[in-house]
Amino acid sequence: MTSEALAPYDAVLLLSFGGPEAPDEVMPFLRRVTAGRGIPDERLQDVAHHYELFGGRSPINDQNRALIAALEAELKEREIEVPVLWGNRNSPPFLGDTFRDAAARGLHRIVVVTTSAYSSYSSCRQYRENLAAAAAAVPGAPRLDRLRAYFNHPRFIEPVVDATLAALAELPDDVRNGAHLVFVTHSIPVDMNERSGPWGRAYLGQHRSAATVVAERVRQEVARKHPSRLVFCSRSGPPNMPWLEPDVNDHLRSLAARDVPAVVLVPIGFVSDHM
Repeated sequence: MTSEALAPYDAVLLLSFGGPEAPDEVMPFLRRVTAGRGIPDERLQDVAHHYELFGGRSPINDQNRALIAALEAELKEREIEVPVLWGNRNSPPFLGDTFRDAAARGLHRIVVVTTSAYSSYSSCRQYRENLAAAAAAVPGAPRLDRLRAYFNHPRFIEPVVDATLAALAELPDDVRNGAHLVFVTHSIPVDMNERSGPWGRAYLGQHRSAATVVAERVRQEVARKHPSRLVFCSRSGPPNMPWLEPDVNDHLRSLAARDVPAVVLVPIGFVSDHM
């Protein structure tokens, strides 16, 4: 019997990006991710090389399995008897299959948790579009409500603070005080950032807000202000299209040229190890 503690929902859906789990899944996965963008297989092969370095298996699905197990354990401890479903955008289990299973089980209303914490087309709105399209294709699909962007939720921020403090503590004594904090997230086109969120520029603004809070919490804990910067990774697309900068590698080279003795890289934009 469904507990009233989660009413009116009768299931939780974890929605994620997906990733390959074997070498022969890498290229089909990359083609799905880039569908409609006209990226040739030659370019995708360059990206596939990153997966080959890890045996052709992304860690993201295993991370999601662990997260689902943790959600199930937490719900059970709170005596909330609802199933935790899983759907991916770009690899099995696909959303359409998840919704067909939900309809067959008679589920009517689902709360959706995404593994993306920030607002932009690719990290928020596209997930909503995928949800709508998948649900529209399944007769009797359940009603869906998605949780808010959680970039500023304490349970998201505090683990980042703890991990940053732990990384600083691991640095040798003679370089720790001079270390810089480098907050890293996925770059997106400048135009996408301009249109993100209800008033625009939410993607960049939310990352800056989260990074500022983490840096300040670290300062309070260590009684020292470490210089910090938000930087970006994984730029793609044509060279004439402006993306958010600076690139993480360019920034690290500039710090090295200035004889900065140490850096702590803080993946503020990500909730899971990936490529």
